[in-house]
This record gives sequence, C-alpha cells and structure tokens, in this order.
Amino acid sequence: MSVRGSVLLFLALLGAGLQGQEAGTAAYPEGYRSFVHTKSMVVQEGHFLYPQFGGIHHIYANPKALAALTGQKPFPDGSVLVLDVLETRGEARAILEGARRRVLVMEKDAKRFARTGGWGYEAFVGDTRERTVRDGGVTCHGCHRARRSRDYVLHDWRP
Repeated sequence: MSVRGSVLLFLALLGAGLQGQEAGTAAYPEGYRSFVHTKSMVVQEGHFLYPQFGGIHHIYANPKALAALTGQKPFPDGSVLVLDVLETRGEARAILEGARRRVLVMEKDAKRFARTGGWGYEAFVGDTRERTVRDGGVTCHGCHRARRSRDYVLHDWRP
C-alpha cells in the first residue's frame, strides 16, 4: 500500500472511530437519563443565563463522573456530565417541567480536549442532535475556567 493509501486508510478509520462525531466536540450522551441525577435548579427570568439557559436544570453524571464528584478528583477520562434544560410552565401554583430546551454535555478526554482543560463541551437543541457549539467549546470553557481548582466543574456533590 502506498503512503497516500495508508494515510487515507488511517483517516477513514479515525472517522469511523468518531462515529459521526466532529473532532473537538463532545458526543451526544445516549441514555443519560439512566445516569445518576446529582442536582436540580431553576434559572428564572432576570438571571444573566436566562436567555439561553432559563428553565429547570437537571444534572446527571455517569459512573466515572459520579466517583469524581463524590471525592475521587480529578475527573478521569470518560467522565460525562449532562445538563438537561427544560422549559417551565406554571399550573395550580406549581412550577412544572415543559419541553426540553437543550442538552448540554461535558465529556472528559485530556488528549482530545487539551485546549479546553481536558473537557469537551457541546449543546444540543431540544430533543434533536443539532449541535450549537461552534468554537470547539472555547466559549463554554471561558465560564468554567473559574472552577479550575475543581477540574472546571461548576457544581459540587451534596451528600
């Protein structure tokens, strides 16, 4: 096989390994609702994050991320944290979940995401696989940078 053929084969295998995932982005977290639910919060109108992230937030951690949240830091490669953002609706003086707005993902891979502290970031629109992160997670990481001492993770475990 020629050098050119070897390079093309390598690139094809690399592409197959990413399973349709763009280089520098976190994968859609299939089955994340079976991860451990670690926190909920509501971002209300008037909060600076409301225009993009307003609503009910549920955070999920896969087993590797959960181990790190509960004490085994830093987060190992393969850790995945998911923020499920849902619209809110009021009914009978209660705040209820509405439609899904976004699924936000942090995926740890120190080599693949070296320029963003070892974390890949992605946001998916509603219940789709439509990606919204256009800069390889650099903007996302800008907000997470303040938590460097906690491996860039914004929330803590509450026993």
